[in-house]
Amino acid sequence: MPASFLDAVWLVPALPLLGAFLMLLIGSRLSNKIISWLCCGTIFGSFLIALGIFRDLLGLPATDRIYEKIIFTWFPAIPYITDGGNAANFQIEWGYLVDPLSSVMILVVTGVGFLIHVYSIGYMAHEGGYYRYFGYLNLFMFMMLTLVLSNNLLTMFVGWEGVGLCSYLLIGFWFLKKSASDAGKKAFIVNRVGDAGFLLGIFLTITTFGTLSFTDINAALASNAFAVGAPAITAITMFLFIGATGKSAQIPLYVWLPDAMEGPTPVSALIHAATMVTAGVYMVARMNGLYQLAPTTMAVVAAVGALTALFAASMALVQNDIKKILAYSTISQLGYMFLACGMGAFAAGIFHVSTHAYFKALLFLGSGAVIHALSGEQDIRKMGGLWSKLPVTGKTFVIGALAIAGIFPLAGFFSKDEVLWRTFANDVGHGDLFTKILWGVAMFTALLTAFYMFRLVFVTFFGVSRVPQETAHHVHEAPRSMTVPLMILAVLSVVGGWVGIPAALGGGNRFEHFLAPVFASHVELGAVEHAHSLEIGLMVFSVGVAVFAIWLAYYFYIRHTEIPEQIVYRLPGVHRLLYNKYYVDEIYDAVFVEGPVLGKSLATTLGRFDLKVIDETGVDGTAWLTRSISRLSIWWDTWIVDGAVNSLGWLVWTLNWPARVLQTGMVQRYALWMATGIVLFLLYYVQRYILGS
Repeated sequence: MPASFLDAVWLVPALPLLGAFLMLLIGSRLSNKIISWLCCGTIFGSFLIALGIFRDLLGLPATDRIYEKIIFTWFPAIPYITDGGNAANFQIEWGYLVDPLSSVMILVVTGVGFLIHVYSIGYMAHEGGYYRYFGYLNLFMFMMLTLVLSNNLLTMFVGWEGVGLCSYLLIGFWFLKKSASDAGKKAFIVNRVGDAGFLLGIFLTITTFGTLSFTDINAALASNAFAVGAPAITAITMFLFIGATGKSAQIPLYVWLPDAMEGPTPVSALIHAATMVTAGVYMVARMNGLYQLAPTTMAVVAAVGALTALFAASMALVQNDIKKILAYSTISQLGYMFLACGMGAFAAGIFHVSTHAYFKALLFLGSGAVIHALSGEQDIRKMGGLWSKLPVTGKTFVIGALAIAGIFPLAGFFSKDEVLWRTFANDVGHGDLFTKILWGVAMFTALLTAFYMFRLVFVTFFGVSRVPQETAHHVHEAPRSMTVPLMILAVLSVVGGWVGIPAALGGGNRFEHFLAPVFASHVELGAVEHAHSLEIGLMVFSVGVAVFAIWLAYYFYIRHTEIPEQIVYRLPGVHRLLYNKYYVDEIYDAVFVEGPVLGKSLATTLGRFDLKVIDETGVDGTAWLTRSISRLSIWWDTWIVDGAVNSLGWLVWTLNWPARVLQTGMVQRYALWMATGIVLFLLYYVQRYILGS
């Protein structure tokens, strides 16, 4: 092993890349056992090196915990003139940046990724394309590790796009299943919308700083050359956040993630719980220096995060697909992470990223064990009474549910409480009323989270069995390759938050102190001084809210199972709205997918909701609007879009007239032209050299 693991950082992404290359090159010739050892072994090797890197960082003084490894020069020096008229060079190097933030992320990605790889051995044992599946998994790990280790925005964008490609491949792994292939395409396309914003942010960063290197950007910010609220900084952070809303499934680009549950369950655990969807949060945290100088963007990030958390949690209340409940839960928890970042509590956001990776991966893999036991069934209405039949799955699943609900002393309690406390206490210039509204939204979301998670627990594992008779007789616990990762993740879901015990509870919040050098403030951002008694009081309140929600779920779904049906009967409109996910997918389909022109799409959308705008003269404003937009769309499509294409075709057709006359495709015509040419040549020769002489 190397003397310094920091020097071997390049091996962390290189090992999974090697595994992917071998699988896609010779994987079809290998046995499943060899494939399992190779692909799991590469990730385990990366995890061991990540542990060594973490150890090396801990051995350094806090101010020296940064290491940059340049692999090669990607873009050579390109000269340009700055706004001040000075000559400068723009250069991009492929390199890796190791600091407390990236070291935490590679530990989470490789550690949880390894457990999911091991779980996949049992889950995918009887599936076709075994080598292809593990090749995609290894390729995804390479891309994600490239993303979090990159030392500049452009290399990060390579990993950013790479995980998008791999998510398309893995979500649509069962490509003969139309819903899976459609879900893969949806994820890919929606993420491209966000990526357009990310690219604009990159371009504006180049023009503003003349570099994409994180260390160079931070050095420029430390020089105080940029004022708080500078328009360029605000624009950069807004564009980058658009990219984050796509990758991390925030409003309005969250719609791809629930459909992504069509892929294999380990894929859901790896991509849509533990790694890829946290990329947006990581990017915002990595660019924290810019965001600290953009209070408007910070307010937008916090508001979008809080609104997404509540919005997704409300939809999870009534879903019946076990994986989609967890999908909406993931969207909601990502909202918490962005809320923390928007309040300037970047360390709290990353803390929740790490603990969420443990308990959400546990919950997804637990749901996979249930689906595996029930021969593919995902509807919780066809479950129940599984506690005694799936003891390991049931117990570990409950631990994950308690963790996400925020019950002390599990991991989710410490990270979620830190987000809530920082939202309540941090002074980042958003205004006291705005801050308290965000805290109230987050607290109410915590109540909904505990309720829908234990609705899922009680309906799935307790009560009367609703499993069909043809399935019930062969319900069995998953193999050890699946249950051992569940048990390890359950332990992490309990103790994973103990590294962040706050001072109010006698701890030192070592996690926050470890990340502190990365999140050094360039402006005055920080927590208002409050007594520990207030913080402890809010902790007790949040735990009380969670306990009440769990009891309420027990009362509804164990003691009095008729109550949910009565609520649906009395509030059919509310239930229909939540069950159909506020019709957002239908609106997007009508406007952007199904309609041939925007006007027809808008008319269809408004018609579905029977929305009409009648002015005082009795004119239907909605119909006039849709007709006008339709006519404009038709004119634009006919004369601008089709006109430009047709005009270009006519121009080419006109200019190639001589060639068309000669190139007819008829052999006889070619022979005639050849004979004519020979005759003309002979006439010319006779005229000039015989008769002319």
